[in-house]
Amino acid sequence: MINFDFIEANKEKYRNEFLTAKPFPVVAVDGLCYEDKITELYNSIPEIETASADYVFAKNKFEKSKFWTMGGLFTELYDDLTSKRFEEWIKYVTKEDVFIDTEFYGGGIHQGKAKSFLDMHADFNYHPMKETWFRNLNLLLYLNKDWKKEYGGELRLEHAETGDKTEVDVPFNRLAIMLCRGYTLHGYDPIDFPENTFRTSIAAYAYTIHENQQESARTTVWKVEKSNPIKYLISKIWVPAVKLKSKFSKSKTAEH
Repeated sequence: MINFDFIEANKEKYRNEFLTAKPFPVVAVDGLCYEDKITELYNSIPEIETASADYVFAKNKFEKSKFWTMGGLFTELYDDLTSKRFEEWIKYVTKEDVFIDTEFYGGGIHQGKAKSFLDMHADFNYHPMKETWFRNLNLLLYLNKDWKKEYGGELRLEHAETGDKTEVDVPFNRLAIMLCRGYTLHGYDPIDFPENTFRTSIAAYAYTIHENQQESARTTVWKVEKSNPIKYLISKIWVPAVKLKSKFSKSKTAEH
């Protein structure tokens, strides 16, 4: 599924782009997969019915973590993304000692339906069920066939400390690799895709082992403008609320 010969031949270019990007390391890799295979996979993606757990901070966002259970090309893509060859390529491009979460906790197929959005946020840092797993990188394979700028849905990036911003377009067969830290805010504005088409991506997360946690564990942190007072208030109590909930019940994210 993945065109390894192509991405390996261009690994120096991707490494330079990633390490020098602003406001923080990110790179867009076009043509990650063979066009015929990824198109066939795209045409086989069903409409996902399981809503994400982002509640007030997202709209019409659906996900299926265990996408490889659908078999065929989905399994082939899974095998490539979790292969040692892909891991070594990711390590070289990013200069980070990482591995892909083979369970795709919180990842897998993501579908944004009508008027979908995802508020700006910084992701959790330590895996909720693997306390030594530090979330180091987000890998987002976009599958938006015939995407146009007027559809919206660009990956918005903002440095939480400097305020510097940029955007990454989300066309078909583009892999975006971004650093994942407390200051790496990201999200997307409400989309305007054609009827019966979705903002589609397959997300994988790369981790680094920390035998001892190097920073306090946190859940997702949302950035909301004060112009939306109710949502702003919810964003401020969100972290302690999630910590309290986690003491009494396990996350549902991994079940789908």
